Amino acid sequence: MFIDREKELKRLSESIARKEPLMIVYGRRRVGKTALALRFSENKKKIYFLARESGNLKKFMETAADTVPDISNIKEDWEMLFRFLDGKVDLIIIDEFQNLIKENKEILSTFQAIVDLYLKKTKLLILGSSVSMITSKVLSYQSPLYGRKSLSLKIKPLDVFESIKFYSGISPEEMVNIYGFTDGIPYYLEKVKPPFKKWIDNELANPTFIRDEIDFLLRYEFDEPSTYKYILEAIANGNTDMGKIKNYCGFKKTDVTPYLRNLITVGMITRMVPITETKRTRKGRYYLSDNFITFWFRFIYPRLSEIEEGILRFKDFKQEYNSYLGFIFEKIAYQYIVKKQPWQFTRIGKWWDKQDEIDIVTLDENKKKVTFCEVKWKDISNPEKIMDELIRKSENVYPNMKKDYVLFARSFKKKSDRAVCIGLKNMF
Repeated sequence: MFIDREKELKRLSESIARKEPLMIVYGRRRVGKTALALRFSENKKKIYFLARESGNLKKFMETAADTVPDISNIKEDWEMLFRFLDGKVDLIIIDEFQNLIKENKEILSTFQAIVDLYLKKTKLLILGSSVSMITSKVLSYQSPLYGRKSLSLKIKPLDVFESIKFYSGISPEEMVNIYGFTDGIPYYLEKVKPPFKKWIDNELANPTFIRDEIDFLLRYEFDEPSTYKYILEAIANGNTDMGKIKNYCGFKKTDVTPYLRNLITVGMITRMVPITETKRTRKGRYYLSDNFITFWFRFIYPRLSEIEEGILRFKDFKQEYNSYLGFIFEKIAYQYIVKKQPWQFTRIGKWWDKQDEIDIVTLDENKKKVTFCEVKWKDISNPEKIMDELIRKSENVYPNMKKDYVLFARSFKKKSDRAVCIGLKNMF
């Protein structure tokens, strides 16, 4: 299936019309880069090549011959092949470009020459699934390809409102259950067949990908996957500041800062600060960005032996999963505010201080107005109690601004006159 991605398709269409022949699209595995490239190139004469771990020059030549048979007479040389192909096809797509880099360290200089000297009519689109390698080897200032692209596009997961389009007739609550597992990764969304609880039981009984997926992702990005795995496990279990991460992992003498920085670069974690603070504050917290990674460390990793024995079922962590959906619902409320913009704001974030925390805070700096949002994954019958606590927590936060309040909940049996009350069904 191909869902949405209109903005990405528009950016590709705009960039292909520019002078520079090189376009770069990258993002974590399974996020839909290949589907996007193939949809974009549907009406174009193209060569699509999936790079492997070895033998890529010969394999590329064989693949190109399916579209341009005369290439078989050309010398087996990257520069000569691209020189010959220029103008004979509209677009050349090289998928998993990082495999070319792994095979040949000089390939970037070769492609610099190709882009500079030989591509005058044909465009080159490279796709990369190793975010760390694409950012450090292709996009960095030191890269031979630096400054030669018309597009650098990082593909992100779909939001929940796009993800629900993968399914027909499912309820918003069922989508929350699915989103807590899949994030917005198209590969996972296509795997899940509602109802989610029945599907996850079948997957746990006969694992197709869930058991080994995280190790696969980490090995794709890092040379020391075990260290990164420890850190992700620590964050998944609620250790969100650097000191707690180090203590959980037992890294007494290890500087975890470079590891955290790399995890942020590849999009596996994000660092957040209270909306009232600057980015340099020591109050920063680290959170997992990817619902699937969070799910795996919370529910799969501690139970790998039960999966091996074929005895793990959803009922074994059903109650814990429902609690976990509170975190997921907070992300959905955030996406709702950003996407639907039910009120005006110029900044959005979280706030915390010591034991107090407010789930979502938006600022309208022009109108000097702040909106405080509390998110509860429950059916609320007494919103006034929640409001009293929210007002108390927000009392000294932006005290000179006009204050509004919003409550998000799975449902409301009773609403409050002191806040806008938004139930799950109203969000979809």
